[in-house]
Amino acid sequence: MRFDETNLNAPILRAVAEMGFEEMTPIQAAAIPVVLEGKDMIGQAQTGTGKTAAFGIPLLQRVDSKDRSLQALVLCPTRELAIQVAEEIRKLAKFMHGVKVLPIYGGQDMNKQIRSLKGGVQVIIGTPGRVMDHMRRHTLKMGTVRMITLDEADEMLNMGFREDIETILKELPEERQTLLFSATMPQPILDLAETYQKDAEIVRVVKKELTVPKIEQYYYEVRQKNKPEVLARLLDMYDPKRALVFCNTKRMVDELVADLQLRGYFADGLHGDLKQQQRDRVMEAFRSGKIDLLVATDVAARGIDVDDVEAVFNYDVPQDDEYYVHRIGRTGRAGRVGTSHTLVVGREIYKLKDIMRYCKTKIHLRPVPSVNDINEIRAEKLMNRVDELIAGGELHSMTELIEKHIDETDCTSLEMAAALLKLSMGEFATDTAIDEGLDMSEGEGRSARARLFVNVGKRDKIRPGDIVGAIAGESGMPGQLVGSIQMYDNYTFVEVPGEYAEEVLQAMHNVKIRGRSVLVERANGGGKTEGKSIGKRSGHDKSKSGEKRSVQHKRSGGKKGKTSE
Repeated sequence: MRFDETNLNAPILRAVAEMGFEEMTPIQAAAIPVVLEGKDMIGQAQTGTGKTAAFGIPLLQRVDSKDRSLQALVLCPTRELAIQVAEEIRKLAKFMHGVKVLPIYGGQDMNKQIRSLKGGVQVIIGTPGRVMDHMRRHTLKMGTVRMITLDEADEMLNMGFREDIETILKELPEERQTLLFSATMPQPILDLAETYQKDAEIVRVVKKELTVPKIEQYYYEVRQKNKPEVLARLLDMYDPKRALVFCNTKRMVDELVADLQLRGYFADGLHGDLKQQQRDRVMEAFRSGKIDLLVATDVAARGIDVDDVEAVFNYDVPQDDEYYVHRIGRTGRAGRVGTSHTLVVGREIYKLKDIMRYCKTKIHLRPVPSVNDINEIRAEKLMNRVDELIAGGELHSMTELIEKHIDETDCTSLEMAAALLKLSMGEFATDTAIDEGLDMSEGEGRSARARLFVNVGKRDKIRPGDIVGAIAGESGMPGQLVGSIQMYDNYTFVEVPGEYAEEVLQAMHNVKIRGRSVLVERANGGGKTEGKSIGKRSGHDKSKSGEKRSVQHKRSGGKKGKTSE
């Protein structure tokens, strides 16, 4: 079904055309007519199938731009998804004058959100926790909501948001349209649908087979701290004329671009925080060859359409199986053979195995190139260029200079050629010491974990899922990366990947879990504080031991928690 063959409003059709969409995806073709009829619906579809537009387009079609009250609410499991959904709906509403779309999520200034809400907002995209906060403050009036969408409902339930979701649904008007989108259909989803939907129509889209036959796929087991060096070696080894590098976070894109530029590579980054003008400038530089490497997040890379990408490097293992396919599918186009290279740290190997099963493909393990490997490759390429120059002739003036120098210094022509080769290859040619200390074997880098202390526990009626949901929702870190959770009466210990620790600590500052303010600090294995007393927590006294707890940082391995993002 083509968009221009529908009865959608002209401003929406204009926005869809500007975004480059012509035909509807299967979930859009199946869901949009149902939603426009005003029916409740359960949509089963995977990430990357166009489900945001499947509910976003009919949502905007039914919004009254002259009415400044809240008319539609979309709940998302994480702030990253809330931002992504809001961005897409804003694009769809670009030519609809008077329609305001606002994302609200943890980690964002509450006063700023309240000011935005006072100005009048028709569409809210939010995480359950922050929506609940606004409901308690009476800054979000739910009495005028005509449509609510639960996006990635299974993820929200896995993260412990069921009670929050039910509280929100109970506050909405009885006469409303309820849409539920989920990748899977476990019993809790069906229970939710039975309780809060009326004669819901079920729309299912079968996950399509995605194959990558012309792409040679490799992975490398590395330590987190060695990833920049390993990527640099792979770039030197394969020397692609144009390549894409994928990271999971905007912060990592910025850090990696800075590192690559310091190493002398022509690289630039692309992520959601860039303004459209900046994005256009970066893409033009990539297409024209002014930069060889484009470092991007999955969301930002959606608009990339360049045929001659020789290689894709997954600096981070993608969080979604389909993301892997979309990433590496950007090479090997137009009949060319492409390569993909994935850096795997520790337990990420299990995620990679899931990807292999999903893609029905083999991703081959390769050793990290040594300095000698790089030297051989560079020397071979230089020799090929030498052969081309010799075949082209016109070297007479150069041979005279070399003969004169050999006569004056009494060196051999072989020594002269070797010295010139070394000069051409740079300092890297002799720096075999780089390999020392670059231990690629399994070790602490494979399971580097940070142990965090949270000052709420069982007596506060907090569950592990609540803590996982708060960490994932506030920091944007995938919930499945949370490790073991040890819950006691008055406090809890949580393990997170070491590289996310600071981000989680900052994001969890002044956060509430189930209405209780929490304090999150680094902890040691014993659960005692050094030089700092926690005092009373959530209305309870300190633990019976009365001991102070330590905020000393310690990395320790642990089993993966049962809860997921």
